[in-house]
Amino acid sequence: MAFDNESFEEESFAELFAASEKQQETSRIVEGEIVEIQEDENRALVGVGDKLEGIISLDEIRDESGKLKFGTGDKIRVMVMGHYNERPKISYKKVLEQQKTIDFIDANKDDFEDVIIEGIITKKNRGGYVVEADDIVFFMPRSLAAFKDTDEVVGRKIKAQVVKIDEAENSIVVSRRKLFNEERKKKKEIIDKLMQDDTIIEGTIKKITSYGMFVDVGGVDGLVHYNEISYKGPVNPSKLYKDGDVVTVKAISYDKDKRHLSLSIKAVQPDPWAEVESELDEGDTITVTVSNIEKYGVFVDLGNDIEGFLHISEITWDKNVNDPADYLTVGQEIDVEVIEINPKTHKLRVSLKLLLPKPFDEFFKKHNEGDIVKGNVTSLTDFGAFVRIDGVEGLLHNQDVSWDKNVKCKDILKPGDEVEVKIAKINQEDQKISLNRKTLLESPIDKFAATHKVNSVVTGTIRDIKDFGIFVSLEDGVDALIRDEDLSPLVKEELAVGSEIEAAIAVIDTRRDRIRLSVKKLDYIKNQAMLEEINDNESHSLGDLIKDQLK
Repeated sequence: MAFDNESFEEESFAELFAASEKQQETSRIVEGEIVEIQEDENRALVGVGDKLEGIISLDEIRDESGKLKFGTGDKIRVMVMGHYNERPKISYKKVLEQQKTIDFIDANKDDFEDVIIEGIITKKNRGGYVVEADDIVFFMPRSLAAFKDTDEVVGRKIKAQVVKIDEAENSIVVSRRKLFNEERKKKKEIIDKLMQDDTIIEGTIKKITSYGMFVDVGGVDGLVHYNEISYKGPVNPSKLYKDGDVVTVKAISYDKDKRHLSLSIKAVQPDPWAEVESELDEGDTITVTVSNIEKYGVFVDLGNDIEGFLHISEITWDKNVNDPADYLTVGQEIDVEVIEINPKTHKLRVSLKLLLPKPFDEFFKKHNEGDIVKGNVTSLTDFGAFVRIDGVEGLLHNQDVSWDKNVKCKDILKPGDEVEVKIAKINQEDQKISLNRKTLLESPIDKFAATHKVNSVVTGTIRDIKDFGIFVSLEDGVDALIRDEDLSPLVKEELAVGSEIEAAIAVIDTRRDRIRLSVKKLDYIKNQAMLEEINDNESHSLGDLIKDQLK
């Protein structure tokens, strides 16, 4: 008989086993008598004939409760295995083991090739290993061990297959290698059968992990990944199953290199996506149940093992949604519109807001350009502030928040503030609303125009010099422009920011919020005034002369 192409038949089991169990003399079983029990020493003296007494540990003759099975004067069968310090070396346990070995051999000698034992390696020698299982001693030759020989193998728990029984030697040989080969062959047959098309089998869940479940299918373990449990997508297996549950599965792949068998539960079930693809279209309205709420959106159950996804941006027209749980609850039934169906990726997206009235449309029905309304500041940016009015946000630009050009929205407003504004423009096509606050405040130019008229002479400070003219700061924060053509007789290059300048008012345009000055006009006015004064003086002198002549 040959085992896995090894030359085990050429080895003598008797020789190999004798190497590990070498004794000074042949073991023999005799009927002894307990002469004395020494509790303090945890031993008993047993007479074995020829006025010889052997020592046996009391642990060998205790029952499961710890009580002694024998007392002084009782007969007891022991195995004499040699001598130690002139005393016979005896064992009661060895007698029981030998009897168990005999019983094992009698029960399996005619049909032992399918017998598998599970035991502990208790010794090793040059020939192999001694394995003990249920108080029976087995021998496993080194060539049949199928593992690397190290000192750590003693104490190791193994499974092995019986390959030889020798009644004459009262010995049993086992092979771990043969068991592995048999299991590998059996697994290959099972896997080959499983990988056939449409093979469905029941398996038992052995272990549940965060990423799936290990299922025993006919002695082979396969993994059901959490993606392969339900058509809904990844699910937590521990919420649906427990160890020991029986599930129906189908093999979907096998990695020969890694010896990894992949199983699927959902592959056994009808694919609900086929129904979705044939029955639903984008734009359809369906009733769903909220099944799970996350910070980024909501999962909804269609009722046929399919989940759709409602993104946070599709819950409401309000752009400032922080938590979907503020709008929906698990178990709530809602109507949604299908906005995307992708059977290949098994993704279905829905929208709730598309079935709700658009806030802009409602706003457009209620408000017109020029209306004065109140709203709350929702956010501030570098270019202005967004103000919510009746569920719609309008933009209040920096240039429209104050008559002071240096003031920005973030300088005087903060989120949550209530502010009164005028609707400056409603762009229905782009759904944008422009707001204005400064038109509700008194204009500095209106105030200036109440006390000044065209041709009035004013003095201001040069604020800025541009290519086309200079800007002059007047009283009460009013700015005015002097164009290059109105600077004469002054020379622009000789002017400096911060210098005072005198000019006449050329234009006051309150509608467009503009004031223009003119140095040229001031010069003209001054020249005209001087000419009038001269004319007045000349006329007075001529009159006096005429009066004098008439006297």
